[in-house]
Amino acid sequence: MIRLKDVARQAGVSITTVSHVVNDTRRVAPETLERVQRAISELGYRPDSVARTLKSNRSHTIGMIVTTAHNPFFSAVIRGVEDHCFANGYSLVLCNADDVEEKQLTYLQTLLDRRIDGLIVMTSRNAPAFVEALKQQRLPTILMDAAPSADQDIAVVNDDSRLGAKLAIDHLLAQGFEDIALLTGPEDHPRSRERLAGALEALQAAGIGMPVERIVTTNLLADGGFRAMQRLLEHRPYPQAIFAFNDLVAIGAMRAAHECALRVPEDLSVVGYDDIELARYLSPALTTIHQPIYELGATATAQLIERLEHDRPLDPSLSLAPRLVIRESVTSRLC
Repeated sequence: MIRLKDVARQAGVSITTVSHVVNDTRRVAPETLERVQRAISELGYRPDSVARTLKSNRSHTIGMIVTTAHNPFFSAVIRGVEDHCFANGYSLVLCNADDVEEKQLTYLQTLLDRRIDGLIVMTSRNAPAFVEALKQQRLPTILMDAAPSADQDIAVVNDDSRLGAKLAIDHLLAQGFEDIALLTGPEDHPRSRERLAGALEALQAAGIGMPVERIVTTNLLADGGFRAMQRLLEHRPYPQAIFAFNDLVAIGAMRAAHECALRVPEDLSVVGYDDIELARYLSPALTTIHQPIYELGATATAQLIERLEHDRPLDPSLSLAPRLVIRESVTSRLC
């Protein structure tokens, strides 16, 4: 193992001088700096990151707790976080909690033990004990896919889900659809609540009521969309169109419709939400609400690093605008 004294001997300087170069704690003459840096490169010396963390009280590490990295939506957000961390000299430690309270609490403690500088949390459900633990840590934290927080050092970054839902419903209404079913997420999911509110507002503005049987709750996964669509197809008349609260649900619903010999979009029009990469490669390609997924991760990380590097207060709530992406899964009833 290469140590400071080995670098000092190679460069012909004192151990203290090498320490100042490595830790950037004092100005060193340019010629000396060059000799030390050359010795570090030749010997392959790597500073002890644990010791540096203890000395500076900074680890340049950000922790992230997510529901699952396997969901393509979460994967794209993580990529935005990871890229921005790397570009700014931070490491990322990722934990998949599966929305299980015990795992959330355990991973939080694990990250704290690693002396992370800040935390990003993107989980579908935050247990009360987990939320309380976050507040007690006084650690700069960004929540995503969550409801706003009143705590000073806990901020929220989301898309404008209410607007996104209105865009989806307005598009279906513009194509002449009135019997629209909603495949929602769990009632305690903040983004799902916002999308439901936006959808109902758009329908109400058009003078269209929403029968309770046309609102079906899912787990926001493809299998949930499949089962929800099966429930809708148990009774006639079938809905004319579906607004699924994410693309995975839309994909599951399209599969259930296919098994019932319904054609998309000829017999059933479908709009999703998120615009995951797979959406454009489906047949038919999925009309959906584009959520700036990568930008959500990058924006959250940028704000957190600004807080850590420049002590700038976190913006309590940031909202990114979604947009409609028209593809092939919606037809027109006006022709």
